[in-house]
Amino acid sequence: MSLDEKSQIITINDAFYRSFEKRDIKKMSQVWWQGATSTCIHPGGNVLQGWDVIFSSWETIFKNTDYLEIDTEPINIELGQDIAYIVLIEKVIQINRGRRLEAESIATNSFRKMAQKWYLVHHHGSPIMRR
Repeated sequence: MSLDEKSQIITINDAFYRSFEKRDIKKMSQVWWQGATSTCIHPGGNVLQGWDVIFSSWETIFKNTDYLEIDTEPINIELGQDIAYIVLIEKVIQINRGRRLEAESIATNSFRKMAQKWYLVHHHGSPIMRR
């Protein structure tokens, strides 16, 4: 794994979370592979497959959220020739209609290099349950 490619993966992962936090669908669209094979699983949700369905889910989240703050703690970063993934903890503060929600999820973001560029092809977030 070259430092340059690892840096690229970290940069695109950060761009995903900044576009998420800022509720910027245009910037998020630049991060995701916009094909039929992309998948997304929001915490507690079903598998969404294909960019059109994924795009629509993010639009709904953004429309129904007044404020988002997201911190991430990477656990593992793995990089192959044309595929990479990051496992991390997401710490999310969400405010909607004056109601504040704080949640932690464990997430896996998978990336694929296509046409010399890395794209997010899979996001899976699962809630962390505290006992």
